[in-house]
Amino acid sequence: MPTPRRTSALLVTAALAAGSVTSTAGPAGASAATPKAAPATAERAKKAQKPRKIAKRVTTNKATGKRLALKRGWKSAQFRCLTRLWQRESGWNHLARNGGSGAYGIPQALPGRKMASAGKDWRHNPRTQIKWGLSYIKERYATPCGAWAHFRARGWY
Repeated sequence: MPTPRRTSALLVTAALAAGSVTSTAGPAGASAATPKAAPATAERAKKAQKPRKIAKRVTTNKATGKRLALKRGWKSAQFRCLTRLWQRESGWNHLARNGGSGAYGIPQALPGRKMASAGKDWRHNPRTQIKWGLSYIKERYATPCGAWAHFRARGWY
């Protein structure tokens, strides 16, 4: 049967290995274990909400894109191509920025300020970005499937 001191040391060692406590050196090199501080409840809740907020916004952005594409007369097949294209470009995130090129927004306009032609609120308004992106696709590729085919062949559109 282990001594009480030996059992306590084994429990502390197991807790350290599991990551549920941190070790601090006490007087004369003795090791003391203290429980790790759990993140504040509000902080945990905020971190949990962020992915949900982004996911909800992406869903809203896609719905806006679908409405605007259908309004242009493009059918569901064209919207599928648009979805693939902009999922690859920005994940439908209107705040997406390419650190290498500086491309910005849902359509990854380069430079992003080009989208000002669709509205002054181009930096933060997904609808403005989508409208600009659809116009760009129409002018340059005729359809989203044309833009998607170009992207697949060259890696950009």
